[in-house]
Amino acid sequence: MKKNIFSVTVIYMLLLVSCKSTYLASSWREPNKQVSISNLNKVLVVAWFKDETSRRKAEDKMAAYLNGRGVVSYNYLDDNFNRQSEEAMRYKIKTDGFDGAVVMRLLDVAKDQYYVPGTNAYPQYYRSFSGYYYRKWNYNSTPGYYTTTKTYTVETNIYSIKEDKIIWSGVTKTTDPSGLDKMMSEIADIVYKKMKDEGFVSK
Repeated sequence: MKKNIFSVTVIYMLLLVSCKSTYLASSWREPNKQVSISNLNKVLVVAWFKDETSRRKAEDKMAAYLNGRGVVSYNYLDDNFNRQSEEAMRYKIKTDGFDGAVVMRLLDVAKDQYYVPGTNAYPQYYRSFSGYYYRKWNYNSTPGYYTTTKTYTVETNIYSIKEDKIIWSGVTKTTDPSGLDKMMSEIADIVYKKMKDEGFVSK
């Protein structure tokens, strides 16, 4: 019985781990719009996260998926960049030859608490009265505990610089990522697969 309970517990924990993933909660695209990656020259990559380290890691990860065409904003939008004028910013980005921009923004971090029940493993003799009566009642018990999960909601927008408008948008949710790099990889994979499946992007 102890072995059976242990097996059930292991399976339960594996199911919890397997549920920790990223999925696309919603998306929108401009109808009949298609982007050919091979025709892109420069894409500005922007990540809005709370701290500078997360921002840089996220932008580096996104830029890597663009095969040398991605330009991270932490190098491009430096202190000499005119951020006070929208027209000046629009003019500079177009003049510098950007085709598009990918903007990723952390919308929310939700915390949920769950109770994981404990386990009781009773000895074989506990099943009968005589065995229970003539032996001490003992069993192995693992107490239950509470665990907290975090769900990160991230918005990804893609803009056409030439047309000066948004052409694709998606919202992903990631539960308990093992790290920022893994979360960014999952988001990039899911977003790219969605755009490819719907015919929005082509190689």
